[in-house]
Amino acid sequence: MRQIVLDTETTGLEPDLGHRIIEIGCVELVNRRPTGRTFHHYLNPEREIDQGALEVHGITAEFLQGKPRFADIAEELLAFISGAELVIHNAAFDVAFLDAELRRYAAQNPAFEGRLVSAECRILDTLALARQMHPGQKNNLDALCKRYEIDNSHRELHGALLDARILADVYLAMTGGQVGLALDEVPTGPLAAAGAGQVRALVRPAVPLVVVRASEEELSRHESMLQTIAKASKGRCLWQALEAAGAEVPNLSSA
Repeated sequence: MRQIVLDTETTGLEPDLGHRIIEIGCVELVNRRPTGRTFHHYLNPEREIDQGALEVHGITAEFLQGKPRFADIAEELLAFISGAELVIHNAAFDVAFLDAELRRYAAQNPAFEGRLVSAECRILDTLALARQMHPGQKNNLDALCKRYEIDNSHRELHGALLDARILADVYLAMTGGQVGLALDEVPTGPLAAAGAGQVRALVRPAVPLVVVRASEEELSRHESMLQTIAKASKGRCLWQALEAAGAEVPNLSSA
């Protein structure tokens, strides 16, 4: 299974008002393991950055001068993510921005009409998943890092690639559970929705049962101990009482 953990930084909060993506970061997972492949670009939005957004990510318009535009990396991005499951925290936000950028690109490149993130990929929203798993608690990325003991001490400001790497660790911790144990159940609920690892049954190898029989000396000592117990308990030795009643007790001579 191929998954892409993705994050973006933007000029503001509303793609419908013309706000743009200024950074995109992706981390590839295959069968729930990081492959080392990433996709990362800073992008020139060709517009101003809202002060509120600047305070979140610290990316200035001056820094983005000379960086590629989204149109310059659109096809490379689609090639990287197509067919994968995207793992995104608060997916509705990032997907809305990505689809807005791809519609803008398709308007100048008709061959890409309809090639939207929502059409190219399955989407897994880790915020929705966290809310199912931890209702009533804080479920932002910092809170999840604390809950799952993920080190994010180097995260002073938001950054798309940094946050994607942190989210990959959080997602794997959230959905890892105990994989490959002796369980027959199929995962249900949030973990199944998140594509948690398959659970396999543990098969016990067919080996002959080793039988250890008591020796004559051991049987004699056992009988002597029963007599001692019977004497000390004034005839209330349970083993002897069960034998007298015909109950089934271990047969040391054939055990």
